[in-house]
Amino acid sequence: MSEDDEQWNDGHRAFLQAFMARSTMTLDEAKPLLAALLTAYERKETLPEDITEADFNSYISAANTRISPFDLEIRSTFHQITRTRLYALVNSTSDPIIQLATVHTAEEISFLKRVLDAMFETFNTSRHEVMAITSMQALRLCKPRDTEAATTNGVETQGSAGQGLKMAEAEKTLKTLVEEGWFEKSRKGFYSLSPRALMELRGWLIETYNDVDEEEDEEGRAPRIKQCAACKEIVTMGQRCPQRDCTCRLHEICTQNFFRMQRSRNCPLCKTEWTGKDFVGERAAPKNGQQAKRRNGGGSNANASRISIDEPSLVEDDDDD
Repeated sequence: MSEDDEQWNDGHRAFLQAFMARSTMTLDEAKPLLAALLTAYERKETLPEDITEADFNSYISAANTRISPFDLEIRSTFHQITRTRLYALVNSTSDPIIQLATVHTAEEISFLKRVLDAMFETFNTSRHEVMAITSMQALRLCKPRDTEAATTNGVETQGSAGQGLKMAEAEKTLKTLVEEGWFEKSRKGFYSLSPRALMELRGWLIETYNDVDEEEDEEGRAPRIKQCAACKEIVTMGQRCPQRDCTCRLHEICTQNFFRMQRSRNCPLCKTEWTGKDFVGERAAPKNGQQAKRRNGGGSNANASRISIDEPSLVEDDDDD
């Protein structure tokens, strides 16, 4: 028996099975699991508080060795709000959208793409960098627009030319995407990408939404997908530089340590004073007063898009708040 086989036992197999069933896991969630496995398979009474981060990492390392030939890997990232380190099982090579297509219908994938376009294009402007979508807005995308192109380079694409989903089907799909760990839903009803999704979709998001054509590039349009100046991870919730043309972004949880190492509380790129009052995420959504002012001001093209950044539905009432 090789040394590798000796380091891989039934406890490791049970851990990997449990991880694959959950898709994501934190250290606190892993502690009772590992304690039970060590007690059962090593016949050593172990309590959750006895489990260390090193123990957890050793099981992850062993699992990664076993699953790497299948293009799978357990990776970690920090939650943008709580800063909790989250571990997720991700596909390291294949297109994540193709991966989703193995468990979702073509119409559901088409709906998902419309929701992502809304998050990172419609609701991601220089004025309001929301990168989230409310339930009402998402459900309005259950069917493709009449003008939506059904082909790519003259060839019909899978799931692009169907009839769309019924409202109830779209609502169920959103719920399923939350349960599968792709979306998170906030108390105010905003859907956004989860840490697991940001980790697995990172390359696809950058390639899809930062791939501007030459004309847009010459005009100096900032990339839609931006990274935190401190931790270098994608920012969909956090703070932004008050200077609208500046691309500097910081996670809320990264700002304190970041500016502690700076001589002044200024943007590291453009040197504008960092106020901490300019946001990325659902807090960047226009308030009702701003919406009413713009609607009364006119000048908008109602047919430009089915949903607009200035719609009153962008901020929904929340009885829990």
